[in-house]
Amino acid sequence: MSLIGKRPIKVPESVEVTITDRTVKAKGSKGELTYTLSPLVDILMDGGQIVVRRKAEDKQSKSTHGLTRALLNNMIIGVSDGFEKRLEIIGVGYRAQVSGKKITLSLGFSHPIEMIAPEGVNIVMDPDNKNVIIISGIDKQQVGEMAAQIRKHRPPEPYKGKGVRYTDEHVHRKAGKAAAKASS
Repeated sequence: MSLIGKRPIKVPESVEVTITDRTVKAKGSKGELTYTLSPLVDILMDGGQIVVRRKAEDKQSKSTHGLTRALLNNMIIGVSDGFEKRLEIIGVGYRAQVSGKKITLSLGFSHPIEMIAPEGVNIVMDPDNKNVIIISGIDKQQVGEMAAQIRKHRPPEPYKGKGVRYTDEHVHRKAGKAAAKASS
């Protein structure tokens, strides 16, 4: 059995889960998400838990089993608590401005980069630190994708550490030419 797939999903009291045919709907305080099940798996509501079962023992069914359980768990966490990613901008002259759903990035290029957040994703600047962007929403995939799209424009470089990085990301720093020459 799949280590992830066999674990039951605990449904909090604040989340309402509805299963109709091959569609699962989760509704909570943050919003509502739906997921269409693969024909390779079945799900059962058992009290306050959801259990995912696979129909066959082939490789595709095994991988779909764990994937389905993870996606359903992310739906339930998203509608009850939500997801958040924090990006930190490091570098002289690097900055971001947020106005509504639009973020404008100045990352050392000759032009500003403008991006619009998809529906369900919120972007704000951290009030305590003006160099931190907070991306939040109920869909884990959309939040992660938006953070990755912003980071992609200027990933952190290994010599000075300039660029856009996740706040919990560690960037391995390299010694420059002068440091390498001095140690020889």
